Amino acid sequence: MTQRRRSKKTEVKPRRFGRRAFLLGAGAACVGAGLWLRRKDLSAPDKTQEDQLPVQNPALPAGEWRAVWVSYLEWAAMDFSSADAFRAGCAEMLDNCAGLGLNTVLAQVRPFGDALYKSQLFPWSHLCTGTQGQDPGFDPLDILLQEAHSRGLSVEAWVNPYRLRSSAAMPPNLAENNLASTHPEWVCAVGEGLYLNPAEPAAADYVVQGVAELVQNYAVDGIHFDDYFYPATEESIDAAQFAASGAADLAAWRRENVSALVRKVYRTVKAADPTLRFGISPQGNPDNDLNGQYSDVTGWLASGGEEQAVDYLCPQVYWGYGYTLQSGSTRFAFENIVPAWLAYPRAEGVVLYFGLGAYRVGVGDGGANADSVSGWSTGSALARQVEDLRGQNADGWALYRYGSLFGAGAPALAAAECEALRSLNG
Repeated sequence: MTQRRRSKKTEVKPRRFGRRAFLLGAGAACVGAGLWLRRKDLSAPDKTQEDQLPVQNPALPAGEWRAVWVSYLEWAAMDFSSADAFRAGCAEMLDNCAGLGLNTVLAQVRPFGDALYKSQLFPWSHLCTGTQGQDPGFDPLDILLQEAHSRGLSVEAWVNPYRLRSSAAMPPNLAENNLASTHPEWVCAVGEGLYLNPAEPAAADYVVQGVAELVQNYAVDGIHFDDYFYPATEESIDAAQFAASGAADLAAWRRENVSALVRKVYRTVKAADPTLRFGISPQGNPDNDLNGQYSDVTGWLASGGEEQAVDYLCPQVYWGYGYTLQSGSTRFAFENIVPAWLAYPRAEGVVLYFGLGAYRVGVGDGGANADSVSGWSTGSALARQVEDLRGQNADGWALYRYGSLFGAGAPALAAAECEALRSLNG
């Protein structure tokens, strides 16, 4: 597990033999020494100073958080034909992550109302066998955790809370026990996509149960949500529920629907283990978050104590320096949007990381500025942003995504970008 720092003020009371102790069990003796050495090395640069400071949130790790997203696109390229084949693929991937100086993997384990782990609540993901609901004969998440922890890497289980289907082809077929079939009353359709309706309390409770199942049965280091909340702004999605609520402000009501889920997930994670982390990676545009997906990002950052909703936010600032809209606005240029996020009030114990667009390398960010492509073609674009974040005392960063830096789909400049990051991370 991720190394935790605790002052006397935040020392967690001893608990009975439970989830994490049981799950790690005999395997802890095998990986313990390597895990401790790796994490000691990752946090060494600031250990002396930071360990002397009181820590209000036992889930916050020592040192800089350096993460990468491993999405369903990465899983689609993995070999699930056997446990050994999958383990070999995980080993290669995790060696690359560790070699880059990262310390956290954000692994997408429930992308479409399905699971890359043994679940009583969700069908097996089609990514494992090609058919949703079909058991691959081994547990991918368990193997990933074993291999990651033996390398000193933390794993946060990345969950899409509402999405069941993004198009008619993804997933190509739904299992009989997919929620779209078992609870159609919980589901709303947007184009070809199917989503749990955020206005349905029973659907939200089911999402919370899914999180509880994960943290009880697997030695994950945290739960991670991405930016998929309300799938659209049309009033028809939840018109009946809104009318029945008696609320007057649709946008505020929708934000509260999402926030109620987020707070329940946070409490569920902490009930399992206070050192587990719960974080969300919203869009980098806070206007879209608040008014398009109805995620109250500023409220989550500012909420602490009994009202705390997250341990961290990691907005997706996937723009380069000088990024310019067609209107001429540079609001979302990296040098402008990062300070804007850092200026939002934050409760004690809530930290702010930043998601960086590794997928922009070599292709640009689509800005109207003349250097939209060339700025991402230096071989050190990501490293420059990391240096900038460190200069502004950001708490960490994450790269989207693994396949944009490693593997057959990575651009020619990926090797140079990786080398520049290795140099920064020692």
